[in-house]
Amino acid sequence: MQPSMKICTLIFALCVIALKAQEKPPLKLIATTPMPGFTGDFDHFGLDLKGNRLFLASENQKSVEVFDLRTGQRIHSIGGFGQPLMMAFLPESNRLIVTDGGDTDAVELVDCEKYKIIDAIKLGPGVDHGVYNPLNKYFYVENGGGPDGKSHVLTIIDTQSFTRVGEVPGLPGNSHEGMVIDREGKRLYVNLTGTDEVGVIDLETRQLIARWPLPDVHVAHAIALDEPNHRLFTATRKPPQFIVLDIDTGKVVTTLPCVGVNSDMSFDFARKRIYVTGSETASVFVQRDADHYVHIAEVPTAYRAKSSIFVPELNRLYIAASGKGRPDAKLQLLIYEVQ
Repeated sequence: MQPSMKICTLIFALCVIALKAQEKPPLKLIATTPMPGFTGDFDHFGLDLKGNRLFLASENQKSVEVFDLRTGQRIHSIGGFGQPLMMAFLPESNRLIVTDGGDTDAVELVDCEKYKIIDAIKLGPGVDHGVYNPLNKYFYVENGGGPDGKSHVLTIIDTQSFTRVGEVPGLPGNSHEGMVIDREGKRLYVNLTGTDEVGVIDLETRQLIARWPLPDVHVAHAIALDEPNHRLFTATRKPPQFIVLDIDTGKVVTTLPCVGVNSDMSFDFARKRIYVTGSETASVFVQRDADHYVHIAEVPTAYRAKSSIFVPELNRLYIAASGKGRPDAKLQLLIYEVQ
């Protein structure tokens, strides 16, 4: 190579490095709300967009914490729970439905004007994950049910009457993790952690209709759906992997490493990005097309910052940093602006 060519090549390489250094990170931390006196894990979020409120389950404090959605300021605490885990806000009635595990094993209804529990439905042991279907107004709640301890059920609750109206029986394993419902409200996709599969449930027949094996991985937690491209995203903990599946065939499209101790995942439709939150960082992937995905960043967060919610209307990702297993951990709400 001629000396002049070498110089040009070097200049080009330096320019590329400089441009990359100037690139904006996909997530920018814009606010932090410390949570002094809190211990243990935060679990999942609930969102009241119109009312400008964010809800967060605090397991050790046995409470649901309420934040101002725009400022991040903590504005209220709702007590009386055993171990609050997941929730869904019901805008028509200004109420919050909450799964309450531990020794409580119930689903509770909260009046969000008075900030108090007003009703409860006792379920079987193992109450944990829940997902809301805005089309039929049903809330699907994981709990025990198999007499052999090798299966469990989804209890179906009508949120308008707050009554139990049925169940999806015979789910394999004694528990599961993340769930997501399609836009037509007809299919529910669930991480079956006991058998290392993704399950597909027909919500009209209330039956498990498909089981898709996951490849040499365990403990699938986070889940998200991209219906236009017929893709399902899931993330596992052992080992930490981001996995894309074809919802027409159930086949794995691709697998990439991701953050560990992950719990939540969001798909940013506008930017074709996937945010996976876990301990210490958030993994950010970009979708080039339905079959191709690129890891673009590991954004620093905090210890056990695994629970998150993406609010596209505000261009923000909210992350809760927990403290389970580390007495000196700083429990806090982190607010990131998507760039």
